[in-house]
Amino acid sequence: MNVRRVVTGHTPDGKAVVASDAAVEPFTFGDGGAYHVLWGSDVPARFPDDGSAPAWTAPFPPVGGHRFLLMTIPPASSRDAGDQLADQLEASLGDIMEKDAPGMHRTATIDYEVVLAGTIGLELDDGTEVLLSPGDVVVQNGTRHRWHNRGTEPATMAVIILGAHHAAA
Repeated sequence: MNVRRVVTGHTPDGKAVVASDAAVEPFTFGDGGAYHVLWGSDVPARFPDDGSAPAWTAPFPPVGGHRFLLMTIPPASSRDAGDQLADQLEASLGDIMEKDAPGMHRTATIDYEVVLAGTIGLELDDGTEVLLSPGDVVVQNGTRHRWHNRGTEPATMAVIILGAHHAAA
């Protein structure tokens, strides 16, 4: 998927402008998997601003921070797509992903996910799995979960992640 990000900002006198308009290169994994990290910050936004990309330090935001990304999970193959995702993200998310349950994780965040294409399985810690199709929305309240794509086509979600307080994460 080719992803274009258009960012607005303000001139010094407060006029709205297009601050940037460019393609976003993905972090890729497996056979067709991709993360397009679109925007993020570790602190709440303040306006007016010039539209420059805010600084952030970790994959998941602290309280008051946010992330915005597109996630494409490749179709199932000889290995489960959740295992492929876990393998590829292990280096950067090693403290989040569970080693004894590939792909399973819990974060101190509230996540809003919208399925754009394909079918995605959301598995919870008790084994419950919900199949999601285009237009379906998930509000992920800091629960232990993992994602699957057991279909034959890539599945893509838009994801907004907000930092939250979590006693168990």
